[in-house]
Amino acid sequence: MNSDARSDLTPRRWLAAHAAAQRRWLGLAALAGIAVGALTVVQMTLLAWIVSRLLVAGDSLAALTWAFVALVAALLARALCQWGQEAAGQEASLNIRQSVRDELLEHLDAMGPVRAGARHSASLASQLIEQVEAFDGYFARFLPQLRLSVAIPLLILVVVLWLDWLAALFLLLAAPLIPLFMALVGMGAERLNREQFAAVTRLAGHFLDRVRGIATLQLFHQTREAGAEVHAAADRYRRLSMRTLRVAFLSSAVLEFFASVSIAVVAIYVGFGLLGYIEFGPAEDLTLFSGLLVLLLAPEFFQPLRSLAQHYHDRAAALGAADGMLALLAEPVRRADGGAALPSSDERLVALEGVTLSHPGRGQVLGPLSVAVAAGETLVIAGPSGAGKSALLQLLAGFVAPDEGERCAQATLRIAWMDQRPVLIHGSLADNLRLAAPDASEAELQQALERAGLAELVAALPKGIDTGLGERGSGLSGGQAQRLALARVFLSNADLVLLDEPTASLDAESEARVVESLRRLAEEGRALVIATHHPALMALASRRLELDGGAVKAQATGVRLHE
Repeated sequence: MNSDARSDLTPRRWLAAHAAAQRRWLGLAALAGIAVGALTVVQMTLLAWIVSRLLVAGDSLAALTWAFVALVAALLARALCQWGQEAAGQEASLNIRQSVRDELLEHLDAMGPVRAGARHSASLASQLIEQVEAFDGYFARFLPQLRLSVAIPLLILVVVLWLDWLAALFLLLAAPLIPLFMALVGMGAERLNREQFAAVTRLAGHFLDRVRGIATLQLFHQTREAGAEVHAAADRYRRLSMRTLRVAFLSSAVLEFFASVSIAVVAIYVGFGLLGYIEFGPAEDLTLFSGLLVLLLAPEFFQPLRSLAQHYHDRAAALGAADGMLALLAEPVRRADGGAALPSSDERLVALEGVTLSHPGRGQVLGPLSVAVAAGETLVIAGPSGAGKSALLQLLAGFVAPDEGERCAQATLRIAWMDQRPVLIHGSLADNLRLAAPDASEAELQQALERAGLAELVAALPKGIDTGLGERGSGLSGGQAQRLALARVFLSNADLVLLDEPTASLDAESEARVVESLRRLAEEGRALVIATHHPALMALASRRLELDGGAVKAQATGVRLHE
């Protein structure tokens, strides 16, 4: 389903579309639930008949052995059907939650790292984990119960109508009160759940930002203020959660009250009818069997409606979560599919033909232009800030699709990406290196470190390559982090290496070491595309491309200085 089609969907329609894909499991859950209701009627009928035969007919327990056996069999069959209902509902819920996660991940993949990176990682994590889990109760319990809340009361109403039409009338008059209150409660609960999901998303992002910046906060003695801000955000989420729970508990209490009053009315009618105080309608024909069976079935008549009311907050939670997910899925994207494949005999690794690129809120940031990168060359892209250097790298990498034109690449092209803020995880140096080559041996890791100029530094560390790094590579200087990222590039065996300002914010010594590592990459025959305005990196170029205002201002072909 494309983003334009999703933009016309409401949360209810979107959830219904996912439910339709699991119609078989949801139908099986509903059938098992109806079987539970039918077996409940059988169980109550047997129980009322046994009591009647013992007290009225005077039968012995031995004479009713078959009835007791049938009652136990009904109980066992009912328990088996209840298990089947739960298992089928859970299977449908599990499949739908997996489908929703796949849909979200597929859409994020289509958005690419550039457009997806505009959203806070904590918000995306909350949607993919917590908010998807909010669908469990809706699909596993609420949807099957929605069918049962109609089928089972109708079944019981038919039985009670056969026994006593006046008792059936009491039940029929009381039944609409519960759906009416559910609808009134549901409107408020859905709004509260939307606010709750928005609050937890903000809280996650707020907390993650403070954790990431904890070193800066400590440096400027702002940790106490940051803690107070997190506490205030958490307290707001607590209040919203308590409001949601308060609505759920109060609504359940009201619904239980009306159900209890209705059952009490039926009990009073049966009691006075059996005592002979009511001479209207079928009351004179009441027997211990029919009266007891009506009393036993009255709570079961309301039970499916009460269960539906209990699960009604699952519906509100699912609608609140679906609202945020549809907002993400409705974002228009163009999948960067790589365009046509270049023949293997072509010296070009990747080529852009007449491409343009626009960003939301900024308009056209690049193009129209045509650029090709050949195997083994070092292309330096220069230009002032905002000239489109990063956008050009993103197009070459396939992170975004061009608005116009085409991107062509070798079918087996392997790409490595590095910018001034390399991604480093909390783990050892070896863990970070193996992000590029999970099966690399320790000897291969050491060789990559040596090529990147980090071997001496790592050898001097107490734990060597097993030395741990903090969040975002804390424990390394900027130059060391860049060289560690370059060591990953050496491990990756990438044909094309894209670098966005790799020496920005580095001191002269660190910059010289990074430049030397890049020189070694070029000597290996890798194709390098470097977006920079630093003279030391420009000196590596075999070809230079200068951008201005998103268009090519000048091109030059030269020889690298080291040659």
